[in-house]
Amino acid sequence: MSLPTPRPGLVVRYAFLWSHEQTRGREEASKDRPCAIVLACRRLPDGTLRTAVAPINHRQPDDPTASIPIPAKVATRLGPDAGQHWIRIDELNVFGWPGYDLRPIPGSAGRYDYGMLPKDLFERVKAAILERQRRLAGSFIDRD
Repeated sequence: MSLPTPRPGLVVRYAFLWSHEQTRGREEASKDRPCAIVLACRRLPDGTLRTAVAPINHRQPDDPTASIPIPAKVATRLGPDAGQHWIRIDELNVFGWPGYDLRPIPGSAGRYDYGMLPKDLFERVKAAILERQRRLAGSFIDRD
């Protein structure tokens, strides 16, 4: 069971903590879910790599600008489960890799990643996150 190398565009299974959960005083996520790594940089003095992930879910947010749909072909290849998926760009979790909340994929013999997003999709996600952050319309939750 080896951990993948964190790189932008890699989809991993992670216990994502939503801002509404944190507001209610929760420190642990209510569920594990696929998340796309959107940033992996800046090793801390102890060697820790800072990583940011965006959650993937079935429910499109009320604000359609807060998510990017994953094409069906890509979702099928990644295979978290059936149905439409969106990458949420309005909330990110930030942590030192691998952290405490990286989870193995159920039934996958110690595998932690689903695969890579296509480059064009990842570039759209990255641009949308940067634009939201520029407008101060997104949130980061530090999980360390």
